[in-house]
Formats: sequence, C-alpha cells, structure tokens
Amino acid sequence: MSAGQIRDNHHPGVHAERVERGRETRRVTVVSAVVNLALSLAQVLIGLAANSAALVADGIHSASDLLSDILVWFASRHASMAPDQDHPYGHGRFETAATLGLGILLILVALGIVWNGLERLLDMDRPVPGQLAVFVAAIGIVAKESLYWYTIAVARRLRSDMLRANAWHHRSDAISSIVVLIGVGGAVIGYGYMDALAAIVVGALVAKIGWDLGWGALTELVDTALEQEQVGEAKRVIMAIDGVRSVHMLRTRRHGAEASADVHVQVAPRLSVSEGHMISQAVEDRMIEKVGAITDVTVHIDPEDDEDAPTCRGLPLRAQVLSALDAAWQGAQLAQPHDTRLHYLGGKIDVELILPLASYADAETASRLQAQLEEAARNLPWFRRLRVLYG
Repeated sequence: MSAGQIRDNHHPGVHAERVERGRETRRVTVVSAVVNLALSLAQVLIGLAANSAALVADGIHSASDLLSDILVWFASRHASMAPDQDHPYGHGRFETAATLGLGILLILVALGIVWNGLERLLDMDRPVPGQLAVFVAAIGIVAKESLYWYTIAVARRLRSDMLRANAWHHRSDAISSIVVLIGVGGAVIGYGYMDALAAIVVGALVAKIGWDLGWGALTELVDTALEQEQVGEAKRVIMAIDGVRSVHMLRTRRHGAEASADVHVQVAPRLSVSEGHMISQAVEDRMIEKVGAITDVTVHIDPEDDEDAPTCRGLPLRAQVLSALDAAWQGAQLAQPHDTRLHYLGGKIDVELILPLASYADAETASRLQAQLEEAARNLPWFRRLRVLYG
C-alpha cells in the first residue's frame, strides 16, 4: 500500500461495489450524453431555421443536459476511487460537488431562456414557426422519456441519488418538451405568443430543477443527517445485537451515494476490552449490512450512559493510580504477584485487586484485609470502592 493510500472500509466488498457502481454510472451517462448531443443540435438548428424560440430554448436545455452528463461522468469516475490519505472517507463528495455545480448551471441557463422568451413575447412581428419544429419537439418528448426510464432503473439498482436526480432531470425535460410542443403547435395555427410563453415556462422549469438539485447538494455538504427512517432503522439494528444495553449520540452524514455514521453504544460496565471490541465490530458489520447507504461506521463503547453519568474526564490514569495505591497500602504486605483492574464509572474509580489463590486463608481474614485496604484508600479523591478477588 502506497504512502498516499489508507485502508479501505473494513467491510468486505465495499470497494468492489464502489468500482462497479462507477462503471455502470459512466455507462448510463455516455448513453445520455450521446442522445442529448444529437437532440440539442437538432433542436437548436431546426429551431433557428423554423423561427421557434421555444424549440431553441429546449435545445439549449438539452445542451445543458450534455454538460450535466459530463459533470456526472467526471464525478462518478472520481467517486468510485478508494479512500486515500487526503480523502479518508472516500471521494463520494465529488458527486455532491458535481450536483451543486449542475444546479447552479441550470439556474443560469434558465435565466437566459426566460429573458429570451420575454424578448420574444414583446416582439410579436417575428415569423411563425414551421411545422418541422412540431415534429422535432415530439421527437424530444420520446427521447427524454426513454432516457428517464433507462436512468431511473439503474439509479434504483445502485441506490444513487446523483443518477436519480439525473433521471428526474430527463423526466422534467420530457415535460418541458410537451410544453414546447404545445407552444410551437399553437404558434403554427396562429397563436404566435404561445411559442414565447412556452419558452418562458421551460425556463421556469429548468430553474426549479436547478434549485432542487443545488439545495439538495448544499444540505449534504453541510453534513445533514440521513432521513429519520434510516436513523431509526440503524438504532433498531444496533439494539438487536447481543450485549448492547443502549444507543446514544448516533450521528450520520452523507458523502455522495454513501454515508458514514458514528455512535456511542453502552455495554456492561465491567466487560473485558476484547468483548467490548467484538460488540463494536458486530455493530459496524450489521449497520453496513442492514442500513442502506451506510458504508463506514465508527463505534464508541461506553460502560455507562456518558450523556447522563458524571464525567470521568480528568481522573488519573493507571500509572498514577497504582502509585497512589502502593503508597496507601505500603503497610499491608500484599502477596505477590497480584494484579489490579480499574473501572472508571460514575466519575470515580472502582478498584479490583486480584491476589494469588494461595494467599487465601479464610473468609474472615479475606474480609478483614479488604476492609483494611479500603479504609487506607478512602482519602484518595477519585477512589470509590474496592473488591479483593483470589485466583
């Protein structure tokens, strides 16, 4: 592994799925780009020849679709790359940035279309569109609706918001082409103003699409959480895992078609480190398996609910604790070897002292030793209770 790379997500198959996802997205985008290029040229050239502002506007709209296809292709190529040192959460936000750029582009295009339509509406002396414009507008409807069904099928299979947005973009294009068909048809039969009105309506539709895409991308860039249904499902998945007592501070955020989560999971307070780690691994695996979009999970294991319990922040660590206990118990002559376990709970430290089994005499002697040691440690500000075990 090179210095510029980091390990990909722990869950098997995530990188392979990301690569395949990028390949399919680019395939869809190439098909869309070819159709949009041919359609844009036909609409603009015939629109100019037939004096149809609405058809020219639709052609410009198709040209903007071609630019959006280029953005989607570029974004999917980079979004499918594995995480590296500069992008430890992957490259999914390339999709988001491309979607935001597409939204801004569409709004600018819409302003130009509306302006041109208003100029056309004020100048009613222009020639009436020819019948060829009606035929091309009808072709645009069929082409855009076909692209919608093709793209939405792939978007659903890949769970890609970017492709879904592009699919609905195609559907809105089909609707705008219907408006163009009505406007051009009306102008051909003598209602010249309908062509200009159709151009303005198309511009408004394009602006609406641009706003929706841009706003959705912007909310993702500011780390808006997943939908409440998905967050609730994640909590249910975690609570079903053996050993989990409660879930709190579950946070999620999107980056492109993927999402990451971090969560605090409460387990039994005196669980071993290895069992706590095993539970956290189960939480990570189950969330990635069961909750759509989530591909990366960070789990924080808590021995108690740290939202409500007194904080243990600032308490001494092991070396300082053992040094203080040795000083407090220096007259006890404890059997060797012995071990000490520390439990940081409720803003204090519970101490477990494990003595050799051979040092156990009887219950009365053991009880007396524990009381002596506990009393000797009582003045330590962080000390709460002591348990003496033999084994």
